[in-house]
Amino acid sequence: METLNTKQRLLNVDALRGFALVSIMLLHNLEHFDFYFKPKNSPNWLIQLDQSIWDTTFFLFAGKSYAMFAFLFGVTFFIQMNNQAKKGKDFRLRFIWRLLLLFIFGTINSAFYQGDILTLYAFVGLFLIPFAKMDSKAVIIVAFILFLQPFELSRLIYYFQNTTIEISNPGSWAYFGKMKEYIPGDSLLETLKGNLTNGKKAVWLWSWENGRFLHLLCLFILGMIASKKNLFVLTAKNKKFWLRVFFVSFMMFIPLYFIQKDSIGLIESKTIRTIFKAIEKSWTNFAFTFVLLSGFLLLYFSKFWQKVLNVFSPMGKMSLSNYIFQTVIGTTLYYGFGFGLYKYTGATYSFLIGIGCSILLILFSKWWMKNHKRGPLEQLWHNLTWLNSK
Repeated sequence: METLNTKQRLLNVDALRGFALVSIMLLHNLEHFDFYFKPKNSPNWLIQLDQSIWDTTFFLFAGKSYAMFAFLFGVTFFIQMNNQAKKGKDFRLRFIWRLLLLFIFGTINSAFYQGDILTLYAFVGLFLIPFAKMDSKAVIIVAFILFLQPFELSRLIYYFQNTTIEISNPGSWAYFGKMKEYIPGDSLLETLKGNLTNGKKAVWLWSWENGRFLHLLCLFILGMIASKKNLFVLTAKNKKFWLRVFFVSFMMFIPLYFIQKDSIGLIESKTIRTIFKAIEKSWTNFAFTFVLLSGFLLLYFSKFWQKVLNVFSPMGKMSLSNYIFQTVIGTTLYYGFGFGLYKYTGATYSFLIGIGCSILLILFSKWWMKNHKRGPLEQLWHNLTWLNSK
């Protein structure tokens, strides 16, 4: 059979979401959940191994994992809108309420880890609503404009015309520097307070400086369109589509990557170099995101790889719960209020810890989903979403 029923065909989306979550977890562990620290007196072989693991993991997933997650946010948005439309209901107001609930979940998560993405998704998700019933072609044009980073491009043009003007350091740097005042300390209360005040300012500023807001909305839109076009159904036509996406994304990534590695440093003006680097890096990450995403979906067309990749499905089905669980577990392991492992673990040990935590959460998710329809926080989110609804 070329097509699968609704429950079956969503397994590739669940598996992809679980895979994205595991890759996010690995990155967070390497970063000690945003508290960068290299242990002292490590042997040379371990230092070299640490660097190799760091470089490889960041090449594969940095700036891409959150993007895959964002794309799938758009997929879920359309599924919910479409399901309610079939019942003659408009989901948009209910979705706003759902985003407010997500913002609350994200705020709780932010108290432990300032790098939380849920609050960003909740905010940017509001701008997705106007596109819900627009023509697909018009929406794709908007997505392309967002992909180009128009604000940064306008800044680049301005500084090309005013080459003597210098830009100051990004505003987020000052806030990130203050982390050392509370993350190493043994007070949980001070950590929560610092993350919710100083930390959120740092992350939101950094996200704006690196074009995350526009690319998030772009990815939300593309996920919505992909879901609307039923591109996750396992058909020969869709396989050809994802094969084209893989090829085009890979062909985009290669020149962008070499420009990033070899050419940006040749720009004399620090101001122009800084802005161009931010734009080019966002394009490069975007291209490789779709290499990973389409490659994953292409593998899923094989029955053998379906069995392998479905290992991630239970984790993907309860991604909200697992995202917050990994935050609480990770910060307890690395921060001063917990075990303070940031002082002792380089990239190698942190990577192994990340794998261990991933396995534990996958096993927990598999056990939980055998006995429940939704994850624990997913069920709470669902119940609150439909509060006072018939």
